[in-house]
Amino acid sequence: MITSDTICAQATAQGGAISVIRVSGQNAIEITSRIFSKDITKAKGYTLHYGHITDPQQEGANIIDDVLVSVFRSPHSYTGEDSTEISCHGSRFIVQKILEALIFSGARLATPGEFTKRAFIAGKMDLSQAEAVADLIASSNEATHRMALSQMRGGFSKELSELRDQLLQLTSLLELELDFSDHEDVEFADRHQLNTLSETLFLHIKRLTESFRTGNALKAGVPVAIIGAPNVGKSTLMNALVHEERAIVSDIQGTTRDLIEDIIQIQGITFRFIDTAGIRKTSDRIEQMGIERSLKAAKQADIIILLTEPNKNFPDIAIPSVSEQQEGLPIILRVINKSDLVIPDSSYLYHRKNTNQDLHISSRTGAGLPLLEKALVSAAHQILSHIDGNDNTIVTNIRHYEALHHALEAITRVQQALSDGLPGDLIAEDLRQCLHHLAEITGGEITSDEVLGNIFKNFCIGK
Repeated sequence: MITSDTICAQATAQGGAISVIRVSGQNAIEITSRIFSKDITKAKGYTLHYGHITDPQQEGANIIDDVLVSVFRSPHSYTGEDSTEISCHGSRFIVQKILEALIFSGARLATPGEFTKRAFIAGKMDLSQAEAVADLIASSNEATHRMALSQMRGGFSKELSELRDQLLQLTSLLELELDFSDHEDVEFADRHQLNTLSETLFLHIKRLTESFRTGNALKAGVPVAIIGAPNVGKSTLMNALVHEERAIVSDIQGTTRDLIEDIIQIQGITFRFIDTAGIRKTSDRIEQMGIERSLKAAKQADIIILLTEPNKNFPDIAIPSVSEQQEGLPIILRVINKSDLVIPDSSYLYHRKNTNQDLHISSRTGAGLPLLEKALVSAAHQILSHIDGNDNTIVTNIRHYEALHHALEAITRVQQALSDGLPGDLIAEDLRQCLHHLAEITGGEITSDEVLGNIFKNFCIGK
């Protein structure tokens, strides 16, 4: 998997005053020097050089741009290879000409995520840290930024390393028993100690697995399902919350037949609103399918807005039990829409009316909406309370979640085997499975180029 070619790519987004072009590989410094006005082949690492880039395909006045070139010597670079970074003006034309000059001189254009992939192969970071680079770039609020930064700096990796060390201790003792099994009946691993340690590991892995719901909500937005009977104003409320005509509004019942989603930030928290089909009995098969999807959305949502209108009951739906969901979820907000029909248009009166459990709003006039937004933010803070000052690890990656889920199943089998008094070889096999799945997260068990390519394919070019 070690590569010898030199790659180059723009490492900054288009549109700025300054752009940075990254070059990495065993010939990176030499290739850059070929198109630079100064010889940097013997330059020390961590040095900066001013000069100009020339076009090797032209003669005479062939200067492309005045630049600064940073030199990094292996292994003290992002990729662990010899690297340079060319800081030039942000013109798309200039960037393209410099890349063409580098490619003409022996480099090739990098594929998406190839710089970070090389950093992983060189041992500069493990796989979970590499994936955190993409999360850091995509972070859209303080919480996602803090989680990605912590993971990139090795917080998650350190936690997994401690888990693996404990598992290895257990596995080693059991393996030692197996070595002596032909000679005498001996137990090197105290079963009481095994029970205690397996319980600790189970609770730790379970907490990480359950944190994925919170992490996913932070990355994709806290899912909010708007549930109600036809014509109570679900689509109007959706449009009012996202400040855009996303859903069709009509007096005709059954207009919304599929889920409509949109994302918006309120006070720095990302919400993913889901407008659903009206809940009612119907013989229309298409509308019935929409209602089934509405009920499914309610089960998957962290917040449910139960919507009705004055003098009508709230929709009767089966709310998932605590055993089916993360404890305390979903949070139900009971909202009475079209309250402008019974309450005069006065913010004072709406505030007084909203002192009880139900929220009174008018999606049409906007009255009461600030109070609903406040309730949404309060509910989100309750959901995201796992993010605290101690920077507890929050799992945000579906690949990590799946590996943890399999590890949790394996350690559960270990607990059951210990309880049933099964022999050490069966226990050791499940411990090895648990170790294997934890190693998948950091990349200790991944050797396939195809798997690595799949992980890095969604990175931006230049990273």
